Amino acid sequence: MATSLQSRVEAAAAQLIFGLPEPLRRLIAGRPIRLDGQELALDAQLLLRLQQLNRVSMSAGTPEVARQRILDSGHLVSGKPIEPVRTQEIVIPAEHGPLPATLYVPDGLPSPSPLLVFFHGGGWVVGSRASHDNTARYFAKHAGVRVLSVEYRLAPEHPFPAAPEDAVAAFGYAHAKAADLGVDPDRIAVGGDSAGGNLAAVTAQVTTARGGPAPAFQLLLYPGVDASTRRRSREIFGSGFFLTDADMTWFIDHYAPAGVDRTDPRLSPLLTEDFTGLPPAYVATAGFDPLRDEGEEYVAKLRDAGVPVTLSRQRDLIHGYVNFLGVGRRFREATSEAAGALRVGLRA
Repeated sequence: MATSLQSRVEAAAAQLIFGLPEPLRRLIAGRPIRLDGQELALDAQLLLRLQQLNRVSMSAGTPEVARQRILDSGHLVSGKPIEPVRTQEIVIPAEHGPLPATLYVPDGLPSPSPLLVFFHGGGWVVGSRASHDNTARYFAKHAGVRVLSVEYRLAPEHPFPAAPEDAVAAFGYAHAKAADLGVDPDRIAVGGDSAGGNLAAVTAQVTTARGGPAPAFQLLLYPGVDASTRRRSREIFGSGFFLTDADMTWFIDHYAPAGVDRTDPRLSPLLTEDFTGLPPAYVATAGFDPLRDEGEEYVAKLRDAGVPVTLSRQRDLIHGYVNFLGVGRRFREATSEAAGALRVGLRA
């Protein structure tokens, strides 16, 4: 009860701060941050300031501690549950055991409808359906789709390639059981943020390479697509902008420990040899994100292969913005654009 009360108080305090007049918010956030020809959004800078005050870190301690910390802190930024959206618990049979999933259906959506098979972010180590509940709700309601949010296996208990195996199995289930889910099998997208974007890209590659069925669309939100190389954006934005260089090292060392080939396309889909025939994609990057440059290189590879792709660099934002729907306006604006792209991409 005490924890619940504390959570409500902290969430209310965050709402109060973000509701202050702009001059006061700027006073709390500090001087504008300009880097690499970009200026950080005030909403993002204020969120980072609150993160510093609360000492929230994605990778401190053991994976178990980090998972609980992420879950406990989510209430500060995710907002109240988006309604009206109905949910149904699903169990996906897979070779290595059942995968829990949640099906989100916005009220009034006819059947059959498009579907987004969604994979949450969190470096393949943290995050869950619960941490991304409002993100899934947002896409369901604002893109006008069903969303199947998948609880894939996490490292280090289940290191690479467990997560991509689960992702491919989840897409296969969604396509095979489309009628039962109220879904049009020809309008199934894969998508996710960060590590989830990685899994969505891998799923599209694997299913396309084997001749299908394959997704109709990819929604890749600041995806990690190359675990083998450090890029300029990681050097510039590796400290102080939510996802840090230390976080990335901690995640990949748990997910792909010594002995794993980090150039494997199922881990680093940017390195696959053939991009031909992949589904159309919307790829969002964040200007102040260590993963920015690899995501934009992925777009270039898709374009070179003739794949229809939209790149949207949210120049003033940080990694993780689709989870910050409950504070400010800028994060919702960017997420709304992604929902619109999904709606158009799955249009009949």
